[in-house]
Order: sequence, then C-alpha cells, then structure tokens
Amino acid sequence: MKMRFSFLLIVLSFVCYSCKHKPPVESGNSGWPAYAGGKEGNRYSSNEEINLNNVNKLKVAWTYSTNDKDSANRSQNQCNPIMIDGILYGTSPRLKLFALDAATGVQKWIFDPAGVDTAGKNDPMAYYKVSRGVIYWQNETGGEKRIFYSVGSKTYAIDAEAGKPVKTFGNGGYIDLTKDLGRETKSFVAGTTPGVVYHDLFIVGTRVAESADAAPGHIRAYDVHTGKMKWIFHTIPHPGEKGYETWQDTAAWKKFGGANNWAGMSLDEKRGIVYIPTGSIGGDFYGGFRKGKNLFANSLLALDAATGKLKWHFQVVHHDLWDRDLPANPNLVTITHEGKQIDAVAQITKYGYIFMFDRTNGKPIFPIIEKTVLTKALPGEQPWPTQPIPTLPEPFARQTFNPEDVTDLSSETHQDMLQKYNQVKNRLLFTPPSKEGGWIFPGFDGGGEWGGAAVDQESKIMYVNCSEMPWAQVMIDVPKATNDQSLKGIGQVIYNKNCIGCHGPELKGNGTSYPSLVNIGNKYKEEQINQIIANGRNMMPSFKQINPADKKALLAFLLKLPDAKVTKVLAKEPTGNRTGSTKLEKNVVDEIPYTMTGYNRFLDKDGYPGIKPPWGTLNAIDLNSGKLLWKVPLGEYAELTKKGIPVTGTENYGGPLVTKGGLVFIAATKDEKIRAFDKKTGKVVWEAKLPAAGYATPATYAIDGKQYVVIACGGGKIGSKSGDQYVCFGLGD
Repeated sequence: MKMRFSFLLIVLSFVCYSCKHKPPVESGNSGWPAYAGGKEGNRYSSNEEINLNNVNKLKVAWTYSTNDKDSANRSQNQCNPIMIDGILYGTSPRLKLFALDAATGVQKWIFDPAGVDTAGKNDPMAYYKVSRGVIYWQNETGGEKRIFYSVGSKTYAIDAEAGKPVKTFGNGGYIDLTKDLGRETKSFVAGTTPGVVYHDLFIVGTRVAESADAAPGHIRAYDVHTGKMKWIFHTIPHPGEKGYETWQDTAAWKKFGGANNWAGMSLDEKRGIVYIPTGSIGGDFYGGFRKGKNLFANSLLALDAATGKLKWHFQVVHHDLWDRDLPANPNLVTITHEGKQIDAVAQITKYGYIFMFDRTNGKPIFPIIEKTVLTKALPGEQPWPTQPIPTLPEPFARQTFNPEDVTDLSSETHQDMLQKYNQVKNRLLFTPPSKEGGWIFPGFDGGGEWGGAAVDQESKIMYVNCSEMPWAQVMIDVPKATNDQSLKGIGQVIYNKNCIGCHGPELKGNGTSYPSLVNIGNKYKEEQINQIIANGRNMMPSFKQINPADKKALLAFLLKLPDAKVTKVLAKEPTGNRTGSTKLEKNVVDEIPYTMTGYNRFLDKDGYPGIKPPWGTLNAIDLNSGKLLWKVPLGEYAELTKKGIPVTGTENYGGPLVTKGGLVFIAATKDEKIRAFDKKTGKVVWEAKLPAAGYATPATYAIDGKQYVVIACGGGKIGSKSGDQYVCFGLGD
C-alpha cells in the first residue's frame, strides 16, 4: 500500500508540474504562440473562418509601419510574428520590438535597442540585421511574461506588458551570445532565428561566420529568470565526447567553428526532446584542414531539453564542401506508416530531399542509402566517399541540371547560356569543388530554405516552397602574397583571406547580395566602410575579428589610398594585435589554399534564371506515403506572362502556412504578392499585392472568432525594394 501511495504521489506531482508549465491558453482566441506557429514547427492553424468558400473576400484589415526601412533598399524584415492573448509581437527592419493590438494593429509599446546602446545611436545601420521572430514565456501563475529576442550578439529579455528590459536578467536585461562558448572568439556571433522555451529554460542557436575562423556554433540553454547558462552542447565535440573521433585534427574543438543552429529548432514538449538542425563547418568549400566526417555539422540532433544530453543524431551530409546547411526547423508530426502510428520528425534540405525519423530513437521512417559519390578533389582535400540519400519522401526539387535544361526563352538566350553552361564542367550532386567548376543545384540558398515547411495536422501533407536556381561553384588558388609591403599590399592579402569568396578576385561581386567593391570610395566614405566591416550588412556578417591596423590596410586597398593618409588615420586607433609592423598574423584562414570565385547565380542578361522554368514552386508531399502529390509554380514575371510564356515562378524566400480551412498561404515571391492556394489541388484561389516583397512566413490567428492573416513586408533581397510594413488581412464585418 505504501508503494502504491508513493507511486500515486509521483504521478500527481508530474501532472501538476506539467499543468503549471503548459503553453499559454488563449482566452477564447486561437493564437500563433511561437515561431512557425508552435513549438512543433508545423506552421499549421486549426482556424477555418477563412476558407475556400470565402477567401476571395479577404481585404486589408490593418497595416502597421515602424518607418525604419533603409532608403537604399538594404534593409529586410523576415519576422514571423507571434500572437498571444490578443497581442501581436514582432520586430522591424531595424530590430525594434513592438506589441500591437492584434485585431486593430494599434501599437501598445515599442522597444528600440538603439535607444539603450550608444553604438546603435552612432551607427544608423548597426541594426539593419535579421530577426526571424521572438520567444514568449510566462510563469506558472501568468503574472510574469517575457519576450526573448536577439539583436546581433545580444539576446534581450523584455517585459511583455511594459516593453522594457528586465534588469535582473543577465547583464542588465540581456545576455551576450559571444560569451559562454568554452573559448574566446573575436568572430561574428548573432541570433537570427528564435529558439524554444522548455519550462524555465530557453534554448538558442546562433548564426556565425562561414569563414575558417568562425566561432563555434554550440547549442546553449539559459535560465529564463536570471540569464545564467544552464547547459551547453558542443557541436564540435571536446575530448571524451561522442563525435570527437570523427575529426583527424584532435585540436579541432579549439580552433574550428560553425556546426551552428541558425535555422531554428522544434520541441516535443511532452517527451522533453528538442530537435536541432545544424550547419556546415566554417571554411565551407575546402576541408583539407578539417579532415574527417566533421560531427556534429550538417546533422539533426535530438537533445534532452532539460540537460542538453544527446539522445540521437543523424548526419545528413558528411564532410560538407557545398554549404549544405540544414536550412529550417524540422516538423514534428504523427504519421501512419506500415499500419502503425509513429511520432516522426521530418527535416527538409537545401537540395530538395526530406529526411524522416522516428523521433523517439532516430530510426529512419523510409530507408536511407549511403550512396557512393565522386572523390576526385583538389590537392589536400579528402572528400567523404558516401553521402546519405533518402529513398522516400520523393524530392521536392529537380535533382539534375543538364544541357537540355538550359533556358530557351529565346534562341539567342539559349545559345548564350548554353555556352556559359558548358564552361562549368561538373554536373553531379556532391561532386567535390574544383577549378573546372560544378553546378550547385538547387543553389546555395536552396531548394528548401529558412522559411521552412508547413504540415497539415489532419492529412499529414507537407507544403514546402522551393527555388530552382542553379549556382556555379568555381574554385581558384588563393592569390599569393606580393612583395608589395605597403599598406595597400597588406590590404590585398587581407582581402584575399576574408572577402574574395563573396566579392571575387576582381572585386566585382555578384548581384545585390554580394555587391561590387570596384570604386567603392565613390559610394561610401572611409568611416562608413569601417562601420560596415565592424557591423556587417545584409548577407555580410561582422568582421570585427580583423584588428584595427589590418582593417586600415584593407581600407587602403579598397579605397586605393596612399600610405601616408592611412598611417595618419591609424594613429587615431589602437593597433590591436599588430604593433605597426607590416608582418601579417597567421590563423586558421591561412591554412586554406583555395577559395571560391563567388556566389554565382546562373542568370541571363535580363536577370532571369538560366534554366527552364519553373524557377520557384510550391509542393505538396504526403508524409504517410512519401509521395509528391503536386507541384505548382510560385510567383510570376508579369512581363513574361504577357508574352504568352506560362507562369514561371520566381526565386522565393519565406515559408507557407496551412489551415484547416483548406488553404495554404504564402508570400515569398519576387513579384511582391501574397497568395492562397487550394491545399488539395495547388490552384491559386486568392492573391493580393503587397507594399514590398513578403520575404517572411505569414502568421494567422483568431480573435473573438474573427480570423486574420498577417505578413511582414520587408523586401530588400535579390534586388527588391525594402519595406517596413506589416499587412494584416481579414474578411471584414
């Protein structure tokens, strides 16, 4: 009897504890309580007031603007806002945090990080960075409510009712993500996509640089009350930890970086397991200095959310040489497989495959084959001889780019692009980088991307958008240092180490994401360039690890300044690790003998992709059977449609949401529209023009039975104009 009574107490204690820590209850409303709609990451809503029968009656319910877009079209807004108890929380292009009445769009409060940071006041572009969302937490009584969100390397705790920093948290209201990594780093670290809250812990990942001197991407959990770190999982294992043996360099944990979670995570709250996808190791395209399988890069991790202990993992790409980061949070879904109900986790990839596992033990739902791949590579490189390919689900992106796939918008365009196509020799997936070049298809940005996938919780159908844009990967020798010992000569060496991979050996860049630096002095003053190097901008991370003296040498090279002028400026700043001599410091970057010529999209002279359409798609995949149900173009070039060319789709950024009302909502396209699709057929049933491209994932919620759909219209990517509005749609009265 005593044993039974004790067991009953344990059960009751567990139930009470679970009730205390359950997610916030919406008071007669249906919310969007977390990034991607919920901690399971499914971008699904049970709302059905807006449905196939009335979606054509949608109209703008309200708009909200923070008026902080960049007039030069460099700012973005990728935020998927959340809605809790009638309040919408989101961020602006300048990473101001706001709270709105979710039914009217009326502002309740706004927090400006530049107002508490003198660096932000002095540098108007310091906060034109990316935030994809925020985290909400409340205590068991509901009396304490906080919003956690990141601004660069700082993660703030903000009182959700007052809009003010919680001074007792961390360092007067924030924690510094560059700390608590187990080693000092001067490299770029930032929070972009929000993590998750598990009881009184919030678990976060980071964006880090992609260069060989990147910071480590370890996963960390912090106390929501104090900001004290409670656990850390080393994604580059330390001695004695699982995965350490997958590195030939026993000091890898001391000097390599990356293997970071920049794309978000998902939580099985009942089981207490957090599922975390990781990116590649820094030094993306040459791995001769990091031989081995490189765990836990490019992996799906299942961690005990309370302790950070590894439960299971699966590495999706071994020894990555193609920047095949796992690009979005996984989806947690219960499927029917071989007559059984299985709680599964589904992970999309940049190259269009979906990996599915039993979320309790990591066993693949469908067989995964270790396929033999090419290993002929640059001297010093040791590619892994196999790569995992799932047999199902069917891929949502084309997997080959052959001569017959080259664009044929006109015979002239076809011949021009076919000639360029033939200059890049390698066509097979996972061909090692080479000087002959290889096609990355889908491109470096996917395929699947950070917008993620939506999963209908009734049908278990996944909806995922995809860009089908080829990019060329061509390697060259890192230019040798010259005998020029002037500051400009040293600056060229620094450029070759840090900048050439994006801006190219001739400084010409490639498109708006990687702009030309030729004659940059005609566009920016020296101090402005200094700030960009220090803070980063758009795709470019901060390069604060470049010490002041070397930074001035870089400026001398970029601006073609005479030494005397730069030396005069140098006197105003500390010299960091250099003492005025012209001797360059050595670090891990110097171990890399090859670099890429740039991130080269394959575009024709008019800016259209050099492959036959579709260029952007929305796809439906049955996760029970693994079968691709339908694929439709996503986005349109109106000028091509007018010529009688079928709708092509466009490159797209941002994700979908799916509703019980029979609809898939998605913006994401270059044509600045938001659309609703019939989720059964893929037919467009509604569309609306936005003030700027909605490169974000929409959210939906209901207040007093009235459903709304809201999207951040930030633009700013791939040549689009920038915006700072949120647009909310409803059916009206």
